Amino acid sequence: MPRAKLRTLTEQMFYTLLCLREECCGIDILDRVPAMTGGEVTVGSGTLYTLLDQFLAEGCIRETRVEGRRRSYILTPAGRELLEREYRRIRRQAEDYRRVFGEEEAK
Repeated sequence: MPRAKLRTLTEQMFYTLLCLREECCGIDILDRVPAMTGGEVTVGSGTLYTLLDQFLAEGCIRETRVEGRRRSYILTPAGRELLEREYRRIRRQAEDYRRVFGEEEAK
C-alpha cells in the first residue's frame, strides 16, 4: 500500500526540511544531512531535487534566491507544521516502544 503523499516523511524528507530551517541551496543540504546525522542518512542529488520540487509544489518551502543554476530555499510555515507533525509521530512511536519494552530496554 503506497504511503499517502506527505502524510509521513522518509528520513531524507525529514532531514531535507530540517536543513531548510535556514536558507540554503541543494549542495548545502547534500553536505548538511550526513553531517547532521553522523553519516547515518544521506540524500542523493536526484532524490534531493525531486524532493525540493515536491516540497515547492506543496508549499512546504519557497525559493529565496537564484544565482545561475544555484537555487536557495527556506522552510515555510506549512513546512514547519509538516515537520512538527512528523516529530510528534516519531515521538509517539518511541513512547510506544518504551511502553512495550520498558524504560530499561529503551536505553
